[in-house]
Amino acid sequence: MMESWNPATEERVAAYEEWSDAAVESALAAVHEAWRVWRETSFGHRADLMRRAARVLRERRDEYARLMATEMGKPVSGGRAEIDKCALGCDYYADTAAAQLAPETIATDASKSYVRYDPLGPVLAVMPWNFPFWQVFRFAAPALMAGNAGLLKHASNVTGCALAIEDVFRRAGFPPDVFRTLLVGASRIERIIADDRVAAATLTGSERAGIAVGGQAGRALKPSVLELGGSDPFIVLEDADVTTAARVGAQARTINSGQSCIAAKRFIVVEGIADAFTKEFTDHMAVLRMGDPLRDDTEVGPQARGDLRDELHEQVRKSVAAGARTILGGEPAKGKGYFYPPTVLTEVVAGMPAYEEELFGPVASVIRARDVDDAVRIANDSHFGLGSSLWTRDLKRAEAIAGRIEAGSVFVNALVKSDPRLPFGGIKKSGYGRELARQGIQAFVNVKTVWIR
Repeated sequence: MMESWNPATEERVAAYEEWSDAAVESALAAVHEAWRVWRETSFGHRADLMRRAARVLRERRDEYARLMATEMGKPVSGGRAEIDKCALGCDYYADTAAAQLAPETIATDASKSYVRYDPLGPVLAVMPWNFPFWQVFRFAAPALMAGNAGLLKHASNVTGCALAIEDVFRRAGFPPDVFRTLLVGASRIERIIADDRVAAATLTGSERAGIAVGGQAGRALKPSVLELGGSDPFIVLEDADVTTAARVGAQARTINSGQSCIAAKRFIVVEGIADAFTKEFTDHMAVLRMGDPLRDDTEVGPQARGDLRDELHEQVRKSVAAGARTILGGEPAKGKGYFYPPTVLTEVVAGMPAYEEELFGPVASVIRARDVDDAVRIANDSHFGLGSSLWTRDLKRAEAIAGRIEAGSVFVNALVKSDPRLPFGGIKKSGYGRELARQGIQAFVNVKTVWIR
């Protein structure tokens, strides 16, 4: 049985029967057969349907935002923004896929030689709960526009969102079996990846899940893309606009109630401005409105599950026991719901969970650095390498420092975000491969050489 629970009320939302092996087999056969037809369609036809999907999303954004709020606690304002981003992603690939996958002529000793990009087949996506629509659409829009089909194994606590996404594509007029949601648990993934009708796998999730799915894809000799955890540094140098950095930093730490791989987590501040930044940053964190995710003015909702809130608090508790100081928050909210208040820890040093681990909730670690070189050292002193934010008025220096930071992206004087126009992903234990932009649509294609005498 797969269940969805409202994390704000701790009440069960819905229950779904997990599919039998026969149902999974039927879906795999149908999706593979649908792909054999879909791969022959034109970019123009796919683009028309993808633009319709964008319209469906915009027309039903309030409905989908409320669904996310109910299933995983996302404040509805953030849910509406997530749906808008999904629609933007659909439009982006509808507009650009043909050019991104156009054949490329290469001069050789042949009379004609070129590279073409052909679809691989059905792609299995194993997706998490924290951005239940966006994580799926940033895989599905490029995959379908490339001529692949999609299979979605979503997190069980957002099964309603998973079924709604399948419905978006059907309402848009896509063939019914070009994109399917599979109601299966994690124990069934390996067998699905190994199936010859599945061409590739992509996962957004934890390091442990990435090791499992990446290993399973490797054993099946299939390509994979992994977007895993992050402990993103937010580096504030001595010449930064401290007031702006503190305000944006609070937003960067608490976006999606802190449950984002690219949320700022380690605030690395050069000694000379550390006191000023910490005070202003803490003041902004303190006034954030925590509460019912269905209210428009809520800025921080509940954590998605009780076990996740408890795990977060244990990381805070262990860090404090090791010497960190709590200057805001630090205790689970009392009463119903899995709420954890915005929290600021200072005097964080190596060896503490708040320094070493990903804190997946609204808890900020403030770490002091002696100077810019020490700040870069601390930023890179992590087995993660997803995003990073750098704050300085010297933009020429910022570009030089960006080359030294070990991460998939560096945002200067801004919070880290994903954008359909830019490649997204990480290095080290944050995964491999890229989503979005040209690199994302080319992740799951056959790069085929054609050579003619």
